[in-house]
Amino acid sequence: MFNLTRRAFGVGLLAAAGFAASFGTKSPAAAQNPKAFNIGYQKTGLPVIARQQQIIEKALADKGVTVKWVEFTAGPPLVEALNVGAIDVGWTGDAPPIFGQSAGANIVYAAALPSNGEGEAIFVKPASPIQSLADLKGKRIGVGKGTSAHNLLVAALEKAGVAFDQVTPVYLSPADAAAAFASDQIDAWAVWDPFFAIAETRYQPRVLARSSDVLKVNTYFLANKDFAKAHPDFVSTTIAALGDAAKWADQNRDKVAEALHEVTGVPLDAQTIAANRTKFGIFPITDEIVAGQQATADRFFKLGLIPKAVRISDAVWTAPGN
Repeated sequence: MFNLTRRAFGVGLLAAAGFAASFGTKSPAAAQNPKAFNIGYQKTGLPVIARQQQIIEKALADKGVTVKWVEFTAGPPLVEALNVGAIDVGWTGDAPPIFGQSAGANIVYAAALPSNGEGEAIFVKPASPIQSLADLKGKRIGVGKGTSAHNLLVAALEKAGVAFDQVTPVYLSPADAAAAFASDQIDAWAVWDPFFAIAETRYQPRVLARSSDVLKVNTYFLANKDFAKAHPDFVSTTIAALGDAAKWADQNRDKVAEALHEVTGVPLDAQTIAANRTKFGIFPITDEIVAGQQATADRFFKLGLIPKAVRISDAVWTAPGN
């Protein structure tokens, strides 16, 4: 049985220290000819497909670089690892880069990917008396602080006319939230795939809202700002390789779940659920995408969830020549 342990999440939280020590924090001057290209990924999504297919490794073969893959269970520790240069690029949901930018993280948005959509939800156990979002008033909701599920929770409550201060958010890693949900220490859980899919296989939960019902957002491919400036060719090549991975995934839907399972160890039944509702693709960041991300950032600032207002456009990377 696959278990998401506290120790596993701790590895993610220690990314800034541990991975920086292992790989060496980079600066543009020190990274003129990098020997390693460090990619942060999570337990599902396009980067996992790219890793399984070794598409990025093949695209960078002529550069004499070793591609290293670093797994995280959530976006916030991945963003912190990007900030200190422990990884060079990585994929997260919509909220982590906003929290990072507000805290002064040294990151840029390099490309956009589809939303978590159907694969991210707020849900309760089937025997719960909670029938709707309105019933969450006064309840304890497990969610990762600064994650895309955090944004879903905020937006879903807003749409249902429930003020955020009328619920009790319990900020937990996916591993700790899974344990709290199992033992009824929280009343509801907001999380993304494959954790949502794992919960579906175990509990057949009642879904109160999905991201696709509430939000029009994207997920993002991010880069360390200094690395992107020093090595724009690495970033551009990787984005193109991820595009190839997306094409493979769309043309081989029957093999996607097995590929995800092979890399992550998440049970095949859960990864099959996740894969069947995942949209694959990668595309440039448009003004419309920036505006949507800005609306999310403004919402977080208004609620006091981030320390200062941010301007998303300040952190959008543009490839040389574009």
